[in-house]
Amino acid sequence: MSQTNSLLTHLQCVSCGKEYSKEELHTVCEDENCKAILSAQYDFHSNTLTKDELRFRPATMWRYREFLPVFDSENIVTLGEGFTPILPLNLTNQSVGNPRVFYKDESLNPTCSFKARGLSAAVSKAKELGVRETVIPTAGNAGGALAAYSARAGIKAHIYMPKLTPNAFKTETVLFGAELREIDGNISDCGKLSQAEAAKHGWFDVSTLKEPYRLEGKKTMGYEIAEQFDWNIPDVILYPTGGGTGMIGIWKAFHELEQLGWIDAKRPRMVAVQSESCNGIHLAFQSGQTSSAFKDNGFTVANGLRVPKPYADKVILQVLRESGGNSVSVNDTEILASLREIAAREGSLWSPEGAALRHAFQVLRQSNWIADNETVLLLNTGSGYKYLENLFSGEI
Repeated sequence: MSQTNSLLTHLQCVSCGKEYSKEELHTVCEDENCKAILSAQYDFHSNTLTKDELRFRPATMWRYREFLPVFDSENIVTLGEGFTPILPLNLTNQSVGNPRVFYKDESLNPTCSFKARGLSAAVSKAKELGVRETVIPTAGNAGGALAAYSARAGIKAHIYMPKLTPNAFKTETVLFGAELREIDGNISDCGKLSQAEAAKHGWFDVSTLKEPYRLEGKKTMGYEIAEQFDWNIPDVILYPTGGGTGMIGIWKAFHELEQLGWIDAKRPRMVAVQSESCNGIHLAFQSGQTSSAFKDNGFTVANGLRVPKPYADKVILQVLRESGGNSVSVNDTEILASLREIAAREGSLWSPEGAALRHAFQVLRQSNWIADNETVLLLNTGSGYKYLENLFSGEI
């Protein structure tokens, strides 16, 4: 076995604290009264890697392999994901006294979205633990990523996707050799069917936060943000929030980096940006609730934001409150206007989910919630090229 020096020790329930073995395949907490997500834990005190040594490592998310869950490097399934660029958002007013605004462009990952990170980690660990078939409900990007990484790993993937998803997402999953099933409904409907089929056939369910390792891939965005900002964390991070794995992962990364002694206790204010079509997190946060209600008003151009009730809604809301953060709800007209402005002035075609952040930033800036001289980061989670069908149907 070729070691990766992973410092993974065990899995732990984020709610009741019950611990689970790193040697076994797990989904969520097995306590019937809990069923919360499991979080990978590491022995950071045994770490010998220094920040300076990172510059000699490949520019992928696996540069942080000690803090990722795979033990045998032979099981790492990679397509070169991670270490995406952070660029200034020039269309914002960046003159003296105004916020310094940047964006991290996750569209440059394999399969053109941030989902590549989570599925690289999840499929790698699934391979290491002997999984032969996987299943996922998806709004689009996660299905394509699972199909691609499963193809590279020699694992059979089953994809459950809403019929309203743009054809580009459906086509890529089929080309990657996955079994695609289109569902007349939303991602929650897909989830119910895929969960039933997983139980029936013995497939491993890699639904958002219903297995512990997609989160580990997503957290590498936080590691990269810290490293790319020379270990100085931005004041505000805006994140498009559907299932919420990315936000939870980034927050986890900052806590881990503090344990490593690589950053101090400073944290960014996290902002969840949602579509008005599915804004349960926003409504819950603004009304002081600790969990969100099911909310689905149908189609949105931002497919990835149509998540009526995230599985980890309580954790997302906890992150927002711990960080002193905020939430913003954006409609499709505002999303399309922002996408068009970014494309015309930045030369970058963002996903609708990412473009929603531009309008949210304007709302928060106008209300002075984002102050002068603050450093702000927007996470563009995917490429707009996959969404052309939605964009033209929205008469962009």
